[in-house]
Amino acid sequence: MRRGSHPLYRALAARDRRFDGIFFVGVTSTGVYCRPICPVRTPKEANCRFFRSPQEAEGEGFRPCLRCRPELAPGSAPIDDAQRIAQTIVRRIEENAADDERGIEAIAAQFELSSRQIRRIIRKELGVSPIQLILTRRLLLAKRLLTETRLPVTRIAFASGFASLRRFNDAFAGRYRMPPSRLRKSAAEGGRGANAGETSTLQLAYRPPYDWAGILAFLKARELKGVELVTDTFYARTVRLGDAKGWIKISQGEKSALLVEFAHSLSPALPSLLNRIRDLFDLDARPDVIHRHLRKDKLLRPLVSGNPGLRVPGAFDGFEMGWRAILGQQVTVKGATTIARRVVESFSEGIATPYPELNFLTPSPARLARAGAGQLARLGIVRGRCEGVIALSKAHVRGGLCLDSGGPRNPGATIAALGELPGVGPWTAQYLAMRALRWPDAFPKEDGALLNRLGGITAKQAEGISQHWRPWRSYAVLHLWNRPAELLSVRNGGKKMTYFYKTMKSPIGKLKLIASDKGLAGVLWENDRPMRIRLAPLAPDEHHPVLLEAERQLNDYFSGKRQSFSVKLDVKGTEFQKRVWAALLEIPFGETRSYGDIARQIRQPEAVRAVGAASGKNPVSIIAPCHRVIGSTGKLTGFAGGLETKARLLELERNGGRRGENRG
Repeated sequence: MRRGSHPLYRALAARDRRFDGIFFVGVTSTGVYCRPICPVRTPKEANCRFFRSPQEAEGEGFRPCLRCRPELAPGSAPIDDAQRIAQTIVRRIEENAADDERGIEAIAAQFELSSRQIRRIIRKELGVSPIQLILTRRLLLAKRLLTETRLPVTRIAFASGFASLRRFNDAFAGRYRMPPSRLRKSAAEGGRGANAGETSTLQLAYRPPYDWAGILAFLKARELKGVELVTDTFYARTVRLGDAKGWIKISQGEKSALLVEFAHSLSPALPSLLNRIRDLFDLDARPDVIHRHLRKDKLLRPLVSGNPGLRVPGAFDGFEMGWRAILGQQVTVKGATTIARRVVESFSEGIATPYPELNFLTPSPARLARAGAGQLARLGIVRGRCEGVIALSKAHVRGGLCLDSGGPRNPGATIAALGELPGVGPWTAQYLAMRALRWPDAFPKEDGALLNRLGGITAKQAEGISQHWRPWRSYAVLHLWNRPAELLSVRNGGKKMTYFYKTMKSPIGKLKLIASDKGLAGVLWENDRPMRIRLAPLAPDEHHPVLLEAERQLNDYFSGKRQSFSVKLDVKGTEFQKRVWAALLEIPFGETRSYGDIARQIRQPEAVRAVGAASGKNPVSIIAPCHRVIGSTGKLTGFAGGLETKARLLELERNGGRRGENRG
């Protein structure tokens, strides 16, 4: 039992079904314990006690609620899987995987239950028989298609899951007391359903606000070329669902909805298609509840306030996300997408679409399961990840690992199963829980970018800090991944440092000067790379003495009156980086050095590349003159301010050196 478990109370108040079966709440004022989705009025937090299982709650003297029935909550034992089974059956029905009695028998076998037990669970959880549930879901989808598209009625009948047009007409007339054609006529008179040709368009609603530009930017950076096409206004991709193949295009609509254009060849798989799109774009999120909580954290408050419509991008295809995540371990996003493109070109089936950029289907599990480690290794994939991709593919083919949000297993079990695959680390498992499983409390604490954005802390420290963000840590992670450089934090001894900044004009553009009370901490370029240096949340201060002195000395430098700087520094970095930066300070005005020269100067002649990386992280540009470092051949090399700026600085020093009025 845990007292004062604030994250659990927040999940209880939100009634988020994703936490059903994860914990139970005992109410001291009634002596009853419930599931977090119980429909009764939310009790006061002071009256709540939280438990991991019904047994634990009953051991403390609480009795089960008769409304939410804790014995039906999803868990590890078949008897505890009632709610999850009911939800899975609804999703399978929507995806046409439960075809009347045969489909119910198949789902029963999956849960190691009898079809009679399945029927009993559906009746208790949803109040209807499985057959009534199937009919209702199919008719509701048919109604949408009749209203919003110009698909022929016959195609709508089959797309909705009916075996024949006669059955569809009879069911529609029996339920709505009108033939389907009358609803189609009413929609046409109202100006709706204007789709024609080889595609149709449907709307998918969401709760506003919604950061459409942000989610497109996230997907664009991870675009799987050949399979996906992401622009500033839409997302498109190829699709294979069972025997149905085609393409989709998603764009922003009006009245809090996305527009889904789909090829008519995908009509037989339409329910499954719509579910996957909802997962990919996180359309079922409650931004009001999630962000109301995250705003309470001082670190996240400016991020959440600046982007209240943030969503966690999901996965259209859980298996595709799985093998891509394995390839993305310990490499950059760009590197991972390059390798993924090679996999597509080598193991995918071609397809024709209206978009030249979309010409491949995603590789199937069976095809990758047959691939040898040598075939994958030839694409530039290290052997450990080759084995991980093949193991994941084989597990998927066997049905032993489900990587989608509609699966029957709980997130913890799936994360554990992923960890047993070769080449799959904790980061990959948590990342897949966040995106493929749609687990809102996933937290990839080993993620390098995340740790950097938290100030270079350890994974253990990040885990501790994140407890305040539960149960929506996935959303906190996205906020931090999107965080601009000037909001990054540094923590020394658990205390947050304060930094101040001001901007100044110079002959080479605007510069941002950053300082602590101890000294100058940064000189950033106007278009500096995000994350090049990590500094705490900044406060503007036009009169900070360190900033004013740095500005004065830089103005002297640009006017040719100064050749070195005496402003006190307070830079953050590793010991190696600080040795490199100290060596930069010793390069005379108007002269240059190579990376090899610097490596020899710090007595590590073999560390030429490391010297280059440290130089790129130099936080005080110009002050510590990394622009004076060039290639061994004399060629200008990479520079945070750009090669043109580097050349201008060297030219300025050649001119200023002849004047040489002040040596600082």
